[in-house]
Amino acid sequence: MQWKQALVHFEQYLKIERGLSINSINSYSLDVQALMSFHDKNSSCTPLNCSKEDVQRFLYEEAKEVEARSQARRISGLKSFFNFLIFEGYREDSPIDLIESPKLGRKLPTVLSLSEIEQLLHCIDLSHAQGHRNRAMLETLYGSGLRVSELVDLKISDLYFDENMMLINGKGDKQRLVPLGAFSKKFIQLYIDDVRILSKISKEDRDTLFLNRNGKKLTRAMIFTIVRQLGQVVGIEKKISPHTFRHSFATHLLENGADLRTIQTLMGHESITTTEVYMHLDTQHLSQVLKDFHPRNN
Repeated sequence: MQWKQALVHFEQYLKIERGLSINSINSYSLDVQALMSFHDKNSSCTPLNCSKEDVQRFLYEEAKEVEARSQARRISGLKSFFNFLIFEGYREDSPIDLIESPKLGRKLPTVLSLSEIEQLLHCIDLSHAQGHRNRAMLETLYGSGLRVSELVDLKISDLYFDENMMLINGKGDKQRLVPLGAFSKKFIQLYIDDVRILSKISKEDRDTLFLNRNGKKLTRAMIFTIVRQLGQVVGIEKKISPHTFRHSFATHLLENGADLRTIQTLMGHESITTTEVYMHLDTQHLSQVLKDFHPRNN
């Protein structure tokens, strides 16, 4: 079995057996392609005879150009690939099992304050059609804590205005119901009724909520660009992205008394451990707990 054939089978396994999203499958695929490209140039190894030394040589060369976090992600992807080959009976062992990932500290996500969120929202130019769309998108990102992939895939048929709810298709095609905030609802309705209705919409994107100027679904990269440009206009020095609104959503809920389990459900986290990172961001809450319960503070 050669690399390209193994990669096709691996992608099918990730889609059918594990039910991963297209973005996740592409990430795993890029990990395998990087190893494949390296050995196309430097050796004759295949997925079936690739040794620990072959993998180590690849990782050593790549470590000269990428940071530790990227290499840890690469090792994780390759472990999944070789475990798949073992699962399917193509190999008896994995050449990467004894290779350790770089030690990583836990990186706290960037969060915006409420005033920074409002500055970003209020600086959007509503004198043109894209302004109304952008306001509706950012209100939805912050109002419901969506991932950017969930935002671009949002359908009009998934909006339940009467119930103030949205049906979100999350990672691995897992669905969840998320409340539709008052501001999100207001600006989405304005966008649909006054702007989107005037667009010439492509046939395949008639049910897609947010569209570009050509009437097609927006890309994730375009939303990243919109957010960063707004940050520059306002003068926010933090490195922000669409995901920053999601982090801010969770942090602000926690600061105002929401419990972790509810936040976990709203965000679609599979594990509560993922949600717990926001406890480290809420320093005001932690300080208050220390003040209230530590015996030296009584």
